[in-house]
Amino acid sequence: MRSTRTTWSALPLTMAVLYAGMHAGLAGAATPASGAVSDRNTALNYTAGPFLVPNVSGLAGAVTCNTALPCDDFTLTVDVPAAYAADHNLAVRVKWSNATADFDLYILDEGGNVVGSAASQSDPEVALLPAVPGTYTVRVVPYAPLGESISASVELVAKPAVATPGTGTPPSYVSYQPPAGSKLGTTAGEPSIGANWKTGKVLFQSNTQTLQVAFDDTVKPASATWQARSAGLPNCTAVTGLDPILWTDSKLGHSIESQLLANPVVNSLSCYTDNDGDSWTPTQGGGVGQGVDHQSIGGGPYVAALAPLLGSYPHAVYYCSQSLAAATCARSDNGGLSYGPSMPVYTLADCGGLHGHVKVGPDGTVYLPNKNCGGQQGFAVSTDNGMTWTIRKVPGSTAGDSDPSVGIGADGTVYFGYQNGDGHPRVAVTRDRGLSWTDDQDISAPFGIQNTVFPAVVAGDADRAAFAYLGTPTAGNYQDAAFTGQWHLYIAHSYDGGKSWITTDATPTDPVQAGCVWLGGGSNPCRNLLDFMDATVDAQGRLLVGYADGCTLACATNPSPADDPANGYHSQLASIARQADGKRLFARFDQPDLVVTSVRSAQVNSKATLIATVANKGTSAAAGVVVRFMEDTSVVGSTAPVSLEPGASADVSIVWPTTRTRGTHVLTAIADPDNSIAESDESNNKTQASVYFK
Repeated sequence: MRSTRTTWSALPLTMAVLYAGMHAGLAGAATPASGAVSDRNTALNYTAGPFLVPNVSGLAGAVTCNTALPCDDFTLTVDVPAAYAADHNLAVRVKWSNATADFDLYILDEGGNVVGSAASQSDPEVALLPAVPGTYTVRVVPYAPLGESISASVELVAKPAVATPGTGTPPSYVSYQPPAGSKLGTTAGEPSIGANWKTGKVLFQSNTQTLQVAFDDTVKPASATWQARSAGLPNCTAVTGLDPILWTDSKLGHSIESQLLANPVVNSLSCYTDNDGDSWTPTQGGGVGQGVDHQSIGGGPYVAALAPLLGSYPHAVYYCSQSLAAATCARSDNGGLSYGPSMPVYTLADCGGLHGHVKVGPDGTVYLPNKNCGGQQGFAVSTDNGMTWTIRKVPGSTAGDSDPSVGIGADGTVYFGYQNGDGHPRVAVTRDRGLSWTDDQDISAPFGIQNTVFPAVVAGDADRAAFAYLGTPTAGNYQDAAFTGQWHLYIAHSYDGGKSWITTDATPTDPVQAGCVWLGGGSNPCRNLLDFMDATVDAQGRLLVGYADGCTLACATNPSPADDPANGYHSQLASIARQADGKRLFARFDQPDLVVTSVRSAQVNSKATLIATVANKGTSAAAGVVVRFMEDTSVVGSTAPVSLEPGASADVSIVWPTTRTRGTHVLTAIADPDNSIAESDESNNKTQASVYFK
């Protein structure tokens, strides 16, 4: 089970003894003990400490504060006009000197409700919330204090502008789940997903199960067949469910799965498959020297000038993980069978300990995203095949709770999707490996999203990308057990290099989660979805999102914040949202979609004209479009062919002599009756109408 926090029980023995052996005592109280910010005086600072006694009660849910479990409280007054929050946020930042220490930050309203928090493993911790007037408590919790003091700042800051949504029709999605009663994918929190471009099959991994999914596009919507393909005992990942991860090298059809052991010598069990899980080959795992937590596997081309001479696999494979104070990555030159030395990526002085999924660009550049690097989000980047790394940040971003994600286009354009500190979904673009950024946008507007978790970004062509996330329009502390928001899977697409984004609700009739989502580690009941989801693209440019459905059975029809997995509340059902129509991530696979929107007749003397309006609702042009008119099973006639650009329509007609029986006739008009034009949807070509002849 992946943890976003190092739990007390997981700490090395020497550090646990160090913490436990510290003498009890109260920390130095906040100095000053209270303060105010206003639209006239927008900032203040205070200090507190030193802190000697750890307080890890937040792992179980609400933080407990007493003599044995100390906290530090600062009383904050926000004196602003009532409308001030419309375009301003309250930013609270807490930092300390020793990066291996750890403090958590909570903002409480006058009723004692948590309205903002930052409880990661990062220094500084930054909480961002609307600047609503009132009296607040800024609570600092010494999770692992190591005798450190803290310095805090409070500031009223302008909200960044929300982007204007893109125009056009977004793609739609169909969600697929294993057959009821199959016992497949029932514990599918934080899944990985990979698409084999050679076979068209998809692998979905979570917990101890690897599932093979095959889609049949000869029917509309496509059908899916799920089969168990878990790597077997004793050498592979079905042994335990501590931290499962899977990565597929889509072009080569090579998939690697890994199960964390939290052992610094043998850090993970791992296998690879070249036949979609029909058979597996055991590997070394991550190699000696890797971290004990939060591993990620990814790969891609080498930096050409630095490719190894003796490599036995065409692509580099990277295993990245973290220890208590640092992150490292090791490279494999034989497809993940074994790994070279672990190279340092960053320490806690640079970024928070936990990172997102490692990805590789077409030029061999390696990216390891992180949600908090000095209070901002960004990534570690390597341009020498993982030997050295540099931290680059997104200006204007604020640290979040969920791992960010990168998608890399065919020309190396990087799309960075993240949960900002205010909970909103944002995406920024860089074309020079993070040296500069453009189009950093808040894309929450179409559905009024106030809270976001689990960003997953995929790109295709240089100018096309998709950003999937779970979101809710309900504001407030989404990690609180009393949170009432409903979460859906939202997917935003860009077709212009990130300048605009078109968002769709991919699960409009069935929430993915009802109530709280916990990102603080441990075994909280609200942590059924665990810490992330995943996305990939198939060979035809369709986006596929692998997620865990936390609201099934009774919850699907009566969503509410209940803890009742047996009835579908806080469930973990394996799910894949697959693109059904619309523009693909690869433009060469865009398709027309022909529909007949109306049928009518016009009669002059003894002749009647049958008229149909045919439209192209697809994303590419269609040439030679014919409409055939039928009466029952008899062909009346077919129109001359026309060409239609995307979004265009045309009236087409045939002349039918009125020797037919006077009265009403029911006719069917069929666009592309011989299916000579490949379409995104072949099931919507017919329209029936009644016409009257005198």
